[in-house]
Amino acid sequence: MDPDFFNILSQQQDISNKIIIGLERISEAFKSLLRDHAKTIGLSPIQIQILIFIAYHKEDLCKVSYLANEFNVTKPTISDAVKILEKKEMIFKTKASADSRSYYISLTDTGKKAVLETESFATPIKKQLSNFNLEEQESLLKTITTLIFKLNQTGILTIQRTCYNCKFYEKSKSNHYCNLMQTALRDTEIRLDCPEFQKLN
Repeated sequence: MDPDFFNILSQQQDISNKIIIGLERISEAFKSLLRDHAKTIGLSPIQIQILIFIAYHKEDLCKVSYLANEFNVTKPTISDAVKILEKKEMIFKTKASADSRSYYISLTDTGKKAVLETESFATPIKKQLSNFNLEEQESLLKTITTLIFKLNQTGILTIQRTCYNCKFYEKSKSNHYCNLMQTALRDTEIRLDCPEFQKLN
């Protein structure tokens, strides 16, 4: 099949094409909210994303190389953003003992304050999601987690710390199980970003 999902006539005849267009518009809404918020506080979108990521992830993930993969941008792009954040005294660097050329990035008190001021940029999207009933939200979450996993499996999404891609995850028929927590998981308990994640070999 030809990739004509942006063709208006094709959209009317193929539900997957409509979904692709819908996801594109949601993505644009997210980016628009992030851009608008970035302007009000004098930071770029990627700088805000870096600050928020560092605030909630363990130290060994807060390195230039990992951040570049996380946000699907080049290392120089991350390095430039980090230099500006350091100049604004929002972050500080700590050399990694294993490699003198590598360093971890941490938040200063100014950086932590910036996170509190910026992480609410997606609130308008959450507000709309709250209008869906629980069953609709659960169905949407299941679809999203499955799609993210499949995109990761094909290499389109580079880094994903989701249960489906974790060595502790186990599935038999329709049942999910976490061997680390030694507990069964409901569909709604599947994590998209797990702090205990360890990549499946």
